[in-house]
Amino acid sequence: MLREIVLATHNPHKVVEFQEILGAAAPGIVVLPYDGPEPSEDGTSFGDNALIKARAAARHTDRVALADDSGLAVEVMGGAPGIFSARWAGRAANDERNRELLLEQLADIRDPHRCAQFVCAIAVVVPGRDEKIFLGQWPGKIALTARGDAGFGYDSIFIPDGATITAAEMNPGEKNAHSHRARAVTALHPYIQQLNNRVP
Repeated sequence: MLREIVLATHNPHKVVEFQEILGAAAPGIVVLPYDGPEPSEDGTSFGDNALIKARAAARHTDRVALADDSGLAVEVMGGAPGIFSARWAGRAANDERNRELLLEQLADIRDPHRCAQFVCAIAVVVPGRDEKIFLGQWPGKIALTARGDAGFGYDSIFIPDGATITAAEMNPGEKNAHSHRARAVTALHPYIQQLNNRVP
């Protein structure tokens, strides 16, 4: 039975978020942090990059490994920042600078045309056995200004469809129930249940 999954990230926020989301979907599974080397994310899609990271973690730990690659896709910008979301303002950029640059680029775009979606690809690699990719999308729009202190990344400028507050103004439980990662995990859940029956 599958009890532990290595999450291929050095980001402690993601470890906590995935433990909450995956723990709700598959009780008893512990999400372990990854302490190995980071591979070069040179894929051309979220799925490619997630698989690169999951393969590296599986090789390094010889455990079932899970990795996600996610970002923000703005419709009027042709899907950008996309896979470059984490370094949109340059390789030395932080979350604040990425948000500020995106808001500057959208400054002249009126509210009806600020459609966007968070996208998440989750890859699972079972060493020597299997590789799978699962996708989740969270549609919404870009706010005119940043609002909220919770979350990270672009959360404070993203208003989900059907909401009047940003993702950073939601409580963690509300966000985790509806986010792109939660939706990808929902798609992942049946596969995790299969692994519970196959992995010793």
